[in-house]
Amino acid sequence: MDFPGNLERIRNSIHDARNHNCKFRTGPELEITGYGCEDSFLEVDTYQHAWDSLAEILSDRACDGILCDIGMPVQHRNVSYNCRVICLNGQIVGIRPKIFLANDGNYREMRYFTPWYIDPSKPGFGDLQDYYLPSSIAEITGQTVVPIGIFIVRSPDTAVSFETCEELFTPNSPHIILSLNGAEIIANGSGSHHQLRKLDQRMDLVRGATSKSGGVYLYANQKGCDGGRLYFDGCAMAWVNGSLVAQGSQFLGLDEVETVVATVNLDEVKSFRSNFISRSFQASSAPTVPSIEIDFYLCDEMAECNGKTTGGSNGIATPLQLSRRIEAPHLHRFEEEIAFGPSGWLWDYLRRSGMRGYFLPLSGGADSSSTAALVAIMCQRVMDELTSGSPRSKVSILADIRRITRRASYTPTDWRDLCGKIFVTCYMASQYSGDETRRRAEELARHIGSIHTSIYIDKITRAIEETFGEIKLHTDKVTSMRTNPKMEGGHWTENIALQNIQARSRMVMSYFLAQLMPWATDGDDTSAIGQLLVLGSANVDEALRGYYTKYDCSAADINPIGGINKGDLKAFLTWAAQHRDMQVLQQVAEAQPSAELTGAEGAQLDEDDMGMSYSELGDLGRARKVKHCGPVSAFLELRETWAGQELTPSKRSSSSSAAATAPPKSQDEKVAQKVKDFYFYNSVNRHKMTTLTPSYHAENYSPDDNRFDLRPFLQNPRFEKQFEKIDQLVDSFSQPLPLSSATARTGKSDL
Repeated sequence: MDFPGNLERIRNSIHDARNHNCKFRTGPELEITGYGCEDSFLEVDTYQHAWDSLAEILSDRACDGILCDIGMPVQHRNVSYNCRVICLNGQIVGIRPKIFLANDGNYREMRYFTPWYIDPSKPGFGDLQDYYLPSSIAEITGQTVVPIGIFIVRSPDTAVSFETCEELFTPNSPHIILSLNGAEIIANGSGSHHQLRKLDQRMDLVRGATSKSGGVYLYANQKGCDGGRLYFDGCAMAWVNGSLVAQGSQFLGLDEVETVVATVNLDEVKSFRSNFISRSFQASSAPTVPSIEIDFYLCDEMAECNGKTTGGSNGIATPLQLSRRIEAPHLHRFEEEIAFGPSGWLWDYLRRSGMRGYFLPLSGGADSSSTAALVAIMCQRVMDELTSGSPRSKVSILADIRRITRRASYTPTDWRDLCGKIFVTCYMASQYSGDETRRRAEELARHIGSIHTSIYIDKITRAIEETFGEIKLHTDKVTSMRTNPKMEGGHWTENIALQNIQARSRMVMSYFLAQLMPWATDGDDTSAIGQLLVLGSANVDEALRGYYTKYDCSAADINPIGGINKGDLKAFLTWAAQHRDMQVLQQVAEAQPSAELTGAEGAQLDEDDMGMSYSELGDLGRARKVKHCGPVSAFLELRETWAGQELTPSKRSSSSSAAATAPPKSQDEKVAQKVKDFYFYNSVNRHKMTTLTPSYHAENYSPDDNRFDLRPFLQNPRFEKQFEKIDQLVDSFSQPLPLSSATARTGKSDL
């Protein structure tokens, strides 16, 4: 919804393209409004503002001389569509609506838009319709009506057509028929968010599209945080006949505009296709796609082909270097994805929020240390951009730094100096905290340059206990109360209540400190004050299991690691220790995770407390969300995955609670118990997930209740039918099979 900012970025990208002598420019999906407008797409104002922005682009003569493909929402006959608007020399060539809408995972496009209707009984994409332009646009373009539908733009020297994001991912992608109809260039404007280990899927899809059909495929993507949990990771690309010839960065650089330029020889496309006889046969009988002709040349005869420069019609030889094949597309290691994705998200969120910086309860454990490391990497990247970015980016970055710090003439000397201006950490100790976690927290904070503090929360928790001890009864329903809960020697209910109040005290104190620390520490540098954003640091596995206190210090403003699993976080800590100059993180990675609510480090280990390991939680989460397994299917899936693997002892089968069951003995019984435990705890703790802090989306089994994992928060935790079926399967697997059945199952027989 940043219409002025988006307009400036689009103009900058067009001007960059023109400065590189480009003849065609494609941009991301819904770039005029931003992809993440969500229910603002249900407001008529959004469409009117989008047309206002397009009017300024059409009026800008600096945008002439280049065919532009621009993403924006359009309403046609009172129906909302996700569209590409094709512009040339101050006029609209046509409007191309999206056919296949993304409507799973984080995507909700069918809540806002309608797919362009294609009659399945007819070949091709149907006829074009008339779109009546708003009067403000008609005054600029001199046009009243333009075509809307699926089309190919044909210039005297080539043909261009278009896809939008999800359409590339579908089995019967539009580019297939478009290519068979002679479209030599396919442009895809995308709004694809980052997810760990996802980029290679995009690469494979584009490679496959051009290696089978031939042609040029241009892929543009959103870049940065669009106001929510998603981070769009750019990586614009150009492919020719299955070969990558240009690739933008996925994360590196904080400039909001990255223009990726490619110069290609379309004769290679013609040669590839004409010599693929089976393809030629299909093309000769392919359904016809409507065309729109333009009087504009996209090719330049003065291109350097095979090392030789050819002259143009004016007889002047001007070299135009062809883009060379990139042998190995660049893919980041997942540790680098964790480092660069969330740190970029943190910077975007901070500079757009108007806040002074970040506050983090730093425990010295893996989760909070990972969050601290991400803030430090954010500061490193900001300084890198300030010293070696583009002139445009340097100006923008410095302005953001001065606005955030409320210091009009401040220029940081290094990344630690910047960290000390925008990052406050606090070790919130209790009587159960250990010396080792305190030491690690202090060493990490000192190394990254944050303003580090420490407090004891025992007075807060004692005050709450004392207040409870003074409670007065005003009822005749009971005559007496117990008012002295004990951590040890009492009931489990007393123990967990006292643990929870420690955790919740930290949350209350975090927000108090986040509001006051700028006022307390600024000195005479600035009087603008402001307050800090509170960072949470609960990982995706703990959220899935419900292993956290509702409204504890996991309750924060945002959480950069809430979509990342524990195993990946530990690998990231090791990577950051080796590659980002934070050696203490190696010690953090090697320590066993511990909550320190009942004893110092080692006295309360997470995996013992949960009754399942973080690795097991990851397998269970993927079975449930990624493979869409209920309890029975999850048991069958994990019975194979965990064959011969030692499993963590069950918490429920070894406890004295009412939910306890007999300890399992066989491997099948252990797997069954683990699956039952997981679905039980996920169900009884589902209410906690409604209050999860907004987290960076990174993992495809995130339990984010807001938009990604939609389930009731009041569930039946007993799963009577499902668990009964699992027990029946366990019994059946324990019975010896008849010889004929065993032979059939293995597919072998002894002779």
